Amino acid sequence: MKLEVSSEKHLVYVEAIRNEMEDSAKKRGTGIAKRSSEYLSRKISEGNSIIAIDENGTWAGFCYIETWTNGEYVANSGLIVSPQFRNLGLATQIKERIFQLSREKYPKAKIFGLTTGLAVMKINSNLGYKPVIYSELTQDEQFWNGCKNCVNYDILMMKERKNCLCTAMLFVPDNLNKEKKKNFESINNNNG
Repeated sequence: MKLEVSSEKHLVYVEAIRNEMEDSAKKRGTGIAKRSSEYLSRKISEGNSIIAIDENGTWAGFCYIETWTNGEYVANSGLIVSPQFRNLGLATQIKERIFQLSREKYPKAKIFGLTTGLAVMKINSNLGYKPVIYSELTQDEQFWNGCKNCVNYDILMMKERKNCLCTAMLFVPDNLNKEKKKNFESINNNNG
C-alpha cells in the first residue's frame, strides 16, 4: 500500500472518493459534511491530501487538509477508507501521514478535527490531540458554513455552535513542546 501526497495525477479518484464519503455517511447515519467533486479536486490538485493506493492502482483511502484563520488552524478532514481496505489499520496510517503533512506545511498551526467515531478519537488521541469545547476551534465563518451540509447542522445551530454530536479534538504545537520539556525534566530529576 502506498500513501502519497496528492497531485493532479490522483484526480481520477475524485468521484470514487466523493461517492464513498456520501455512502458511508448514509450507512452510519452520522454527520459527515458533503463535499463537492470540485472541492475534492482542489484539495487533490493543491497537494493538500493523502491518498492510499494499492499495488493494482486501486484507491484505498483518503484524507485532506483545510486551513482556517490565515493558517492559524488546520483541520484534517474527510478521512475515508474504501470498504475492502477497512480493518487493516489503514485509517491510522492515513491520519498519521496527513498529520505529518499538516505539521510540515503549517508547523505553528493548531490542528483540529470533529468526529463522531471512537476509532478516529483514539487515533487523534495517540497523535496528541485533546478533546476540547467548540470555542477553542477556529471561529472562521467559512469553517462553520461547511457544517451546513451535515445532517446535524440544526443541532449545532440550536446549541449556538457551542457543541453538537461531534467531539472536537485539538492538537496545539506548544503543548507538545511543554510535554517534552516536562518529560525531560522528570527523567533528569529521577536520574539526579
